[in-house]
Amino acid sequence: MSAVPAHGEMAPLDDYTVVDLSCGIAGAYCTRLLAGAGAVVVKVEPPEGDALRRRSASGVVSPPGEDGALFQFLACGKHSVVADPDGPAGLASVLDLLAVADAVVWSPGSRVADHPQLQPAALHERFPALDVLALTHFGLDGPWADRAATEFTLQAWAGAIGWRGLPGRPPVSVGGRVGEWAAGTFAATGLLASRRRQRIEPGGQILDASILDAVALSLTNMHPVTYFAEAGHPRDPRPVSLLPGIHATADGWVGFMTVTGQQWLDFCALVERIDWMDDESLGSAVERERRRDEVTTHIDAWAATRTTAEILDLAAALRVPAAPVGTGATVPTIDHFVDQEMFVETPRGGFVQPATPYRLHGKVDLPPLGPPPALGEHTAVWADRVAQARTARPVAGNRPEPGRLPFDDLRVVELTAFWAGPSAAQFLGMHGAEVIKIESPARPDGMRTLSTRSPEQDQWWEYAPLFHATNTNKLGLGLRLDRPRGPDLLVDLLDRSDVLVENFSPRVLDAWGLGHEVLRQTNPGLIVVRMPAFGLAGPWRDRTGFAQTMEQASGMAWVTGFPDGAPQVPSGVCDPLAGAHAAFALQVALAVRDRTGEGMLVEVPMVASALNVAAEQVVEYAAYGALAHRTGNRSPAMAPQNLYRTSDPPDGLGGPRVAISVETDAQWSVLVAALGDPAWATRAELATVDGRKAHEDELDARLATWCAQHTVAEILELLWAAGVPTGRVAMPHEPELAQFTAREFYEQVQHPREGTTVVAGWPVRFSRDRYPMHRRRAPMLGEHNRYVVTELLGMTADEYASLEAEQVIGKGLNPDG
Repeated sequence: MSAVPAHGEMAPLDDYTVVDLSCGIAGAYCTRLLAGAGAVVVKVEPPEGDALRRRSASGVVSPPGEDGALFQFLACGKHSVVADPDGPAGLASVLDLLAVADAVVWSPGSRVADHPQLQPAALHERFPALDVLALTHFGLDGPWADRAATEFTLQAWAGAIGWRGLPGRPPVSVGGRVGEWAAGTFAATGLLASRRRQRIEPGGQILDASILDAVALSLTNMHPVTYFAEAGHPRDPRPVSLLPGIHATADGWVGFMTVTGQQWLDFCALVERIDWMDDESLGSAVERERRRDEVTTHIDAWAATRTTAEILDLAAALRVPAAPVGTGATVPTIDHFVDQEMFVETPRGGFVQPATPYRLHGKVDLPPLGPPPALGEHTAVWADRVAQARTARPVAGNRPEPGRLPFDDLRVVELTAFWAGPSAAQFLGMHGAEVIKIESPARPDGMRTLSTRSPEQDQWWEYAPLFHATNTNKLGLGLRLDRPRGPDLLVDLLDRSDVLVENFSPRVLDAWGLGHEVLRQTNPGLIVVRMPAFGLAGPWRDRTGFAQTMEQASGMAWVTGFPDGAPQVPSGVCDPLAGAHAAFALQVALAVRDRTGEGMLVEVPMVASALNVAAEQVVEYAAYGALAHRTGNRSPAMAPQNLYRTSDPPDGLGGPRVAISVETDAQWSVLVAALGDPAWATRAELATVDGRKAHEDELDARLATWCAQHTVAEILELLWAAGVPTGRVAMPHEPELAQFTAREFYEQVQHPREGTTVVAGWPVRFSRDRYPMHRRRAPMLGEHNRYVVTELLGMTADEYASLEAEQVIGKGLNPDG
């Protein structure tokens, strides 16, 4: 066994080698996260290079020999090896490289990845010790596995388009290909979990990552399938948009997000409508939507006379979640992001890019960002390394039997609420950790307030679909930290634990005297993951923020919506994104602890993950001066792409509709043939994407006429079956289930109050360990008090009774106790 490097000489993942056979954003961001933590990432490219080197959402083409800005951001710190898979020497060099790697990230679409011997199943068969992560649109199996798709059609199928929109307008997709970035985040998180599993019981596996599953989990506004299963009706029966939402100011745009009743009342005071505070009906988002014109007219008029900065200062004083609506030009200049160095100069120079989305506060830090590689820059280097290490790793071996789970040796204490923090801890519980969720009986997780029962009904807080969806595989401890003995009890529990995950504003943990420096005195191996909205320091440190706030500030909202309207928030995606980034960062810290025995503080600002996922518009502006804009349901790089009404009977929502998206010239040829080669479509100027972009209005009109004469089923049969990316525009509570069912993405969970409910799983499926994701339902409030206090902490029955009598611990809601 090799000696552990001195702390100052090691990076968290510098003993991990990953071969990148992917193309596109999802695989590139997955390996970007790994390289950022010190993993050795070797990108294998054909002689013509990865197509991502030439990608530009703005259409700006880099000079010959110069890589595009997005590639430069995503390829930081990676190595590049060139291999021609069509020749025996090139293929052999790839196989030799894989023989000395720990994992491979694969996606279809390049000459290298599409070679038969480099397919996931073939790789797993040849290299049983290798983890093979496959990133595809629909997953490796199921009825849709080989179907054509783009991010746009995946959003349609998953229900991520159908629910977002304004009255009188079509629903609108999320801009910026956020689903692909989300899939890359989930993939990196899953890959590190499999790596930890390998350290328990060696043996590789196929990790099957579906972008469709990632979209369904992150872009459909908080588990709509679970809500529908429990409530019997959808939470969003028709397209909606945030209100209050995004409004024009005297010098830009400002965004609001009011979740709690108190935040709505504070917002009323902010916009000087005290009468709204007296109108209890407006506390309901449904009533505000019904009176949208009235509410919007006043907010717009109020905001138009004030600058964005003035409004933000007022909102901060009243603790109303608010943010400037950032653009590719303005995001890097926002004072908090500047103060906290959330943007850095790209290693090659010339423009800025987001910094790594988390920080390690310990003796081992993240390595400096390396430059992106020139094409083939490291081919000779790796040829020598492979020759020296040819016998380092077997290419065959016995396949281990399924057994332990990646985190079954961890105890995790969770002090979180709503979605982001709970989803981070839920991932650990899915894969074996004992997760103890702490809630105050006086003020439990806010997700419980989104109940299907009214407050007058018995135990209404236990009828909360969104709580049930985000808190499976956890134990419940009802603990009052505002009681004298509460913090001591928590410290005793943390002394017996491996991880603390919390997502309150920074002042909360500090007020309880539970900072990391205090906790590490009695448990130096404890890893503390803190997930504040904006970070642990800086001008916005104590500001309140939700997912929608991050979407507004980061620029995500700027590219979502129609060109002639206000920006719209994706509404919720930053919660699971923050959770997945936190789970990734935690595993980076675990990798350090596994080698050094020392814990650390891990800071994962919610906004930092949003800034990384929205990086493309920032780097394009910084590098080229090209400012991204909203394009509705069109694409900056594809044509035609839009939603089209079909001949089916009206659904009451302006549809039914289909989504059609043509990404390549080859797909255009297939579409033309499927339409019957009409004369208008066979014109030479439409053979290229540039020509089609120039005639986009005409193409939309032609396709709208054609689709209006066909049903959804007919269009799917004629276009999708032929290879044109096409999808039915579903609502999020009723996505097309064929592929999800085949992959067992949605699982049934039994609950003592709700009976059978349905909960979404994880977008990355393990071939070696096919265990259910939701083996334990979400806990009742304080359900496991006795287990935690008497079995884990070793207290007597009398001591337990004393804690109950003093209301330090409790079961059920007790706001007055």
